[in-house]
Formats: sequence, C-alpha cells, structure tokens
Amino acid sequence: MATFKIYKLHFTAPLHIGDKRDDEGVSMKTIQSDTLMAALTAVLAKVGNKIPDDGDLGFTVSSLFPYYQSGNESRVSYFLPMPLQSRLPKLTDVGNAKLVKKIRWVDAQFYPSILAGENLFDGKSEHFEHIHGEYLSSSLIPDNFIRSEVCQRVKIEDRTGKSDAVPYYVDRITFAPGAGFYFLATGDTTLLDKGMNVLTQWGLGTDRNVGYGFFEYTTDELTIDTPADANHAVSMSILIPADKKQLDELFASDEIAYELTRRGGWITSMPHHQLRKNAIYAFMPGSVFNKPQGDTCGAIVDLAPAIVKNSKDSHPVWRDGRAILLPIKR
Repeated sequence: MATFKIYKLHFTAPLHIGDKRDDEGVSMKTIQSDTLMAALTAVLAKVGNKIPDDGDLGFTVSSLFPYYQSGNESRVSYFLPMPLQSRLPKLTDVGNAKLVKKIRWVDAQFYPSILAGENLFDGKSEHFEHIHGEYLSSSLIPDNFIRSEVCQRVKIEDRTGKSDAVPYYVDRITFAPGAGFYFLATGDTTLLDKGMNVLTQWGLGTDRNVGYGFFEYTTDELTIDTPADANHAVSMSILIPADKKQLDELFASDEIAYELTRRGGWITSMPHHQLRKNAIYAFMPGSVFNKPQGDTCGAIVDLAPAIVKNSKDSHPVWRDGRAILLPIKR
C-alpha cells in the first residue's frame, strides 16, 4: 500500500505549455515533474529560500495528471497513466479492442488491479462502459473536460501605428468546472508548501505575462493498494537514471517498456535568460522497468551550459529526474 499527499490545482485562467519546437500554436497537454520542480526551485530562490547545493528540496513529485469531480459531494476521479505495453485482452469484438487500446488514463479506483497484473477486460464486459475516450473510470466523465483550443492573438511590432499588426495563434488548455491537474508528492513537503503558495501568484506554463497559468490549490491524500510480490515498477514522473549501474538495474528484464523524451528549454534566471539549457534524454511517466530498490529512483542533474558555468554569475540549472515508482506485476 502506498499513500501520497496530493496537490489539486484548479486553474483560474487558461494554460499554455510550450513545446520543444517553441510553437505557440501547439501546447503540450500536461506539465512534467521536472518542469514543476524547476518552477518551484525558481520561485523559492526568488523569495529568498536557500537552495541546497545538490538541488535536493527534500521531496519528490509526480508529473501532473488530470482529475475530475462532477460535484462537491461526488467522488474525485484521480487519473494515473496507463503503464506502457500493458497486456491487452484477447477480444473478438474489434470495436471493443479499439476502445481498450485508446485508454491512456486510468482512474485510481482501478489502478490496484492494473498494478496486480490483472486485465480488467478479460471476461468482464461491464468494464467497457467505463471507457470514456482516453479515460477509464466508473464515474461519468464528460467529453472534453480538459479542452485544447486555438485562439488568435495579434503582435504589434511598434507603437507608432506605421507597421501592420501580425496575427498569430496560441493553443491553450481550459478546464470544465470540477476539472484540473494534480500531482503526487513524497518526502518532507515543507518547502513544497512554501513554493506552491508563491507559484499560485507566479503561474505555471508560458504566456504568464498575459494572464495564463494562474491557479489555486488544495491538498488531499491518495492511497493505492500495491502488490507485495511485484517484479517491476511503473514511473509516475520523468526519470533520469543516476548512472549506468542504475540504468542496467532498470533494464534487467525482458518485459520493460519505455518512452524517451528530450528535456531542455530556456534558462529563466537573469542574466542568462536568453540562453538554452543543455539537453538530456529522460524516460516518460508510464514507463515500466525492472523493480529497483526503494520507492524513488533517479538523479538531479545540472544542465547549465559552459557559458553559464564559466561566467561570474555562475549558478547550477537543476533538472530533477527523480521519479516516484509504483510496484507492478508483469
């Protein structure tokens, strides 16, 4: 059994999450754990908190996942990522098979069965009615409770009126009432609470200067039954292995499944805010590995480029690749 403190974010403004192409017409659909940790580190430093020399703030977080609650008295559906390459049932109905393959998010109520290696759809036809597009939940989940919409904006190159305004498009995420993102947290959350209180005023994502990304938050607790005899682990966060030995341990199975992503982006602190961080590859949430020792795994790495390290204003640019892991049977 694993119990987590969770932070529920209710966005009071649209959200835009810049993608690696820096194309405002495309927004990523969630915020990853390393991005959240970078934002928390930045705001804590800005309000005078000393950041430890190794970048460790004392806690580990998951990536942001969707939640939905239809009313104040109803159950909250906390969604978790479907583990990659989960075993599919042998279905004769092609339509049902296509429905099952579309599932990306599993309500926490079903996650213990997923972790135990059970297939929810083998001989259990009632579960098909719980599929709502990419989401699996016994609650009634409306279509597009998290919406992506493209809106037009105008860039004015100068204030004289002599040049034409240039239209461009922004993909923004909006939420239905009762919907938002949440994340899991483990460890000492003292600094996390301080950082979140500042971050509500700072905002998340890009285009914060035009009012995007602001939110309120509440805390809750989530308990997940986990199998005692699990032989693998599924990541809830961006994972950067500490070294080759740890990577070999994670890969010591024929039943692993993973997705890689390139992590980098812009430095946000002055005077280096126009420089890019070094890039590193990491494993995405939902990746499944051979079960390592402990409930977390990974490392915090410094992505400061040489020009920053050699400057008089040198400081580390931390990328937190520690991941929360849940045991899973394969």
